[in-house]
This record gives sequence, C-alpha cells and structure tokens, in this order.
Amino acid sequence: MVNPQSGIPRFVRDLRERTGLTQEKFAARLGVTFPTINHWENGRARPSPLALKQIEDLLRNLGERGHDLLKKFLGEEDKHGPA
Repeated sequence: MVNPQSGIPRFVRDLRERTGLTQEKFAARLGVTFPTINHWENGRARPSPLALKQIEDLLRNLGERGHDLLKKFLGEEDKHGPA
C-alpha cells in the first residue's frame, strides 16, 4: 500500500500525469476541488479512504498504462487485466 507520509503525493502526481489531466481536471474527475488535489500533491493533506478508492479505481481503469503504478504504489498486480 502507499506510504501515507511520503508515497501519496508522488502517487497522486504520477497518476494525474499519467492520465494527462491538469490538477483542475483531475479534481473534477474525482469529484473533489482543485485545492484538494494541490494539497494531496504537496503533502499537506491526505486523500480520504473514499477518495483513495476512487483513485485506485481510476488507476485500474488505465489497464496496461497503470500497471507499473499499481505494482509500485499498491504493491500488487492488476488482477483485472488491461481495460
């Protein structure tokens, strides 16, 4: 699982960049505000359990493009295969 102290900012930023979304668009996709994404990426706040689940779902939906992030940050292989 993602290290709550140091891993979440990098994880959120890597996933957002992988999707090609700005912080604003990534926030809209997850149903949160721009400042929320900014705080997550800067380590000033952590995603709630619900937000982490949404982030994980988004990552899994990337299929092969998200495989390395699944392995690196969640410590598991994508059991659902490519989307």
